[in-house]
Amino acid sequence: MVHTLTPTADLKQDVDDVARLLTAEGERIADRDLDPWVADVDTAQLRDLYRDMVVLRRIDAEGMALQRQGQVGLWAPCQGQEATQIGTARAMRADDFAFPSYRETGVTYARGAGPEGYIRAWRGEAHSSYDPHEVGAAIPQIIIGAQTLHAVGYAMGIQRDGTDQAVATWFGDGATSQGDVNEAMVFAASYTAPVVFVCTNNQYAISEPVGVQAAAPIAGRAPGFGIPSMRVDGNDVLAVTAAMRWALDHARTGQGPAFIEAVTYRMGPHTTSDDPTRYRDKDEVERWRRRDPIARLEAYLRSQDAFDDEFAAAVAAESDEVAAAVRSTCLAMTTAPALSILDNVYAEPHTGLEDEKTWFAAYLDGFAEESAR
Repeated sequence: MVHTLTPTADLKQDVDDVARLLTAEGERIADRDLDPWVADVDTAQLRDLYRDMVVLRRIDAEGMALQRQGQVGLWAPCQGQEATQIGTARAMRADDFAFPSYRETGVTYARGAGPEGYIRAWRGEAHSSYDPHEVGAAIPQIIIGAQTLHAVGYAMGIQRDGTDQAVATWFGDGATSQGDVNEAMVFAASYTAPVVFVCTNNQYAISEPVGVQAAAPIAGRAPGFGIPSMRVDGNDVLAVTAAMRWALDHARTGQGPAFIEAVTYRMGPHTTSDDPTRYRDKDEVERWRRRDPIARLEAYLRSQDAFDDEFAAAVAAESDEVAAAVRSTCLAMTTAPALSILDNVYAEPHTGLEDEKTWFAAYLDGFAEESAR
């Protein structure tokens, strides 16, 4: 089930060498590997996927705005990647567990996090924005690729519990160059762990193009670890859903890990501290804009007479309502004392932690003395 290419001299990858079910124009096409996994997906479910993607894009825009207005310290936008995030997350069962990176706002949304779940940690008010056990998702990981090791460990725990749950973990194309991701795949394959690796290939690891990270499609690496893989159009939410269903079934039925490379594009900056105009041109961005995942599904729904002004207005209203809740929740947050950053780091207090608190308190007092002069 691997769509691969041989290395090319210019280190560019063919973004059309992927499995897909919807063309960029919204035309439904057949794929013998994917079709069976979405045979039950009806118009109502497609409309739900559309709604999810639109709401996610609105949450993302609100996060960007809040950061620019000084209400949030940093934001990692996901515009353009909605189909990958929603398609994979919605394919999971409620009792499965997710291990996202810092960009998977859509996974957090799909797993049921409330308004504070998208914003509290980015505002710097807490180490986590939600309770992982309530949401079914771990705290988003900032350390590149570390969440893959956590996911495999959790999946090995599932094996010992004897249940049929599955685990999924998300990471970018750049993370595949990290040792953690490769070591996670070694453990997953060796122990037949029920985990799905989702590589969101958004074409850039900050400013470094994917061709520098990988001379051939990343999906081709997984079989070297003994892990079956699929390279899918990450802007086609129906294809992503199918690929994830296949991968989750493979994992939960005792066949071991599976790997998905979702080929998509990061329309915005890496984070709000990045300027993407310094390393990519307008023509490239415009080419990917024509592959927009939301517009693609809308075109298909219109072709099925399943999209009208009333539906569009309802989705827009829901998106605005969610965004307003995110904003009001953010603005209502009370900044905790700086010393509280050391609270809840360990389950039990210990002398080392007390020493750190004493040192940090003295450090903070130094600022008060300086301002008093």
